[in-house]
Amino acid sequence: MSSPAEPQPEQVELVAVVDQGQAGIRLDQFLMDRTRHLGITRSKIQAWIKSGFATVDGRPCLRPGRRLATGERLELGKIPPQAALQPENRTLRILYYDDDLVVLNKPAGLVVHPAPGLDHGTLVHRLLHHFPELSQLEGARPGIVHRLDKDTTGLMAVALTEAARLRLTASFAERGVKKVYLALVHGRPDSSGLVDAPIGRHPTSKTRMAVVAKGGKPAHSEYTLLWTAPGDRFSLLCVRILSGRTHQIRVHMQHIDHPLLGDPTYCPAAHASWQSAIPGLNMVLQRPMLHAWKLGLPHPRSEEPMDFQVAPPKDMFQTILVGSRTTQRVGLIGMPGCGKSLLLADLAGQGIPVWSADRAVAELYRPGQNGWELLRRRYGERFTPMPTEPVDKKALLQAMRDIPGLRREVEAMIHPLVKHHLHAFWKTNYAARVTVAEVPLLLESGWTSGFDLIVGLACDPHRRRDWLRAHRGWDDNLLADMESWQWPEEKKLQSCGLVINNPGTREGLAQVALRLSRVLRWLRNQDVRRRLAHVQALVIPAPQREYHDSTAR
Repeated sequence: MSSPAEPQPEQVELVAVVDQGQAGIRLDQFLMDRTRHLGITRSKIQAWIKSGFATVDGRPCLRPGRRLATGERLELGKIPPQAALQPENRTLRILYYDDDLVVLNKPAGLVVHPAPGLDHGTLVHRLLHHFPELSQLEGARPGIVHRLDKDTTGLMAVALTEAARLRLTASFAERGVKKVYLALVHGRPDSSGLVDAPIGRHPTSKTRMAVVAKGGKPAHSEYTLLWTAPGDRFSLLCVRILSGRTHQIRVHMQHIDHPLLGDPTYCPAAHASWQSAIPGLNMVLQRPMLHAWKLGLPHPRSEEPMDFQVAPPKDMFQTILVGSRTTQRVGLIGMPGCGKSLLLADLAGQGIPVWSADRAVAELYRPGQNGWELLRRRYGERFTPMPTEPVDKKALLQAMRDIPGLRREVEAMIHPLVKHHLHAFWKTNYAARVTVAEVPLLLESGWTSGFDLIVGLACDPHRRRDWLRAHRGWDDNLLADMESWQWPEEKKLQSCGLVINNPGTREGLAQVALRLSRVLRWLRNQDVRRRLAHVQALVIPAPQREYHDSTAR
């Protein structure tokens, strides 16, 4: 393996005065005209200016585009020798290479080329090891014809010869290259759109770009919505850029109020406030979620069209899966006396957040609570005879049995309060993987839209009625009335997504609770697999080659 050629020191030292015919010329153009005989490229002249080697009237000028005035004195100091680029034996994921170019899959965290203060650990250093012929190319960016941000992953093309570099550079300049990205953005944009907004330096921050009214370069980005997470938290976009400005997608997505997930530079804190509430999300979301997905370009020698596509990295899928997690909301129903409350207690013992409609009603019926106040205002002291005592539920129950229409009137007042109580429970347990709510009249009240699964607890009718007689003192008339207010047991259970049986013993019911929690976990895992398969079908070509160590150089 050959070593990179040692670069020679630049022997440039220039003093010149702008004459009348040169007024208005750019600084970099002026210096390039004066050094043309040395074969120095414009990009190198611009790099020298930005590094402070040029002065105008004795003061350093760092702007290559500065317009000169007649009589100004320019000096270009002697440029110190450039340190040799040292090859580094680090892995590259190569999709294609020949004598003219290489197409690779860049990982996150890798800077493309050296810069002031960064003289090792870049993609260029790795390329020099695997493709030593690059050492024959000029400059600190041999073969680089386009760039990706440090934390952007995906497809890059690199020229291996000067002729290939010039042809590829021309293809990029003439928009003969197709560049398509995948981006995870906050919220839910329109199904498609075109962002036509010029980009320039941020007016107050030198390290940022921005959409600017004056002085920016034209920039166009087309996007298509591929998928949106539950609750419109974030979306997966396919973005094609028709120009290649610095940070273009990041700036344009911020401009339309849908900044990239994980982007510390362009994502306002208000957009990311929900992330901390999702367990584990901030652990996987460590970079701006942007991936160079597709690349189409003409071959630099044959001009034959070439198209490449590479699947997004693991952290992008992890962000999608973790970020789109929702609480599995389970509703528990059953006939009176079937053991719902005991089962709920067993589930709570496993650490599952649980909620009971009966307990919520008991709270609402306490003195001064909303349910107590509504009943007192509507019916006076009939069911709230003492201002310091809760609602007289026995008197209320008897009145609902005796007075036609009273039950529905009371339910119309109390059920919205109970439902609000339930929503508060869900909000409090936003980060839980599963919650279980016992709602005896869930089906009858029509609340099923808020639940992911309705579980019905079946029990031998004779056993549960005997239990109600023995432990609650219900007679046959009360039993008949209470059951008449609900759907028949057969209809209830047929409407459930899952039916479990109470075996009739406390120990047996505890085992049922354990099995139920395992089934719920299995259902959540199945949901994750379905979601992953759906997203993979959108972004991974079939079949997609799997990369192993043997594919890396």
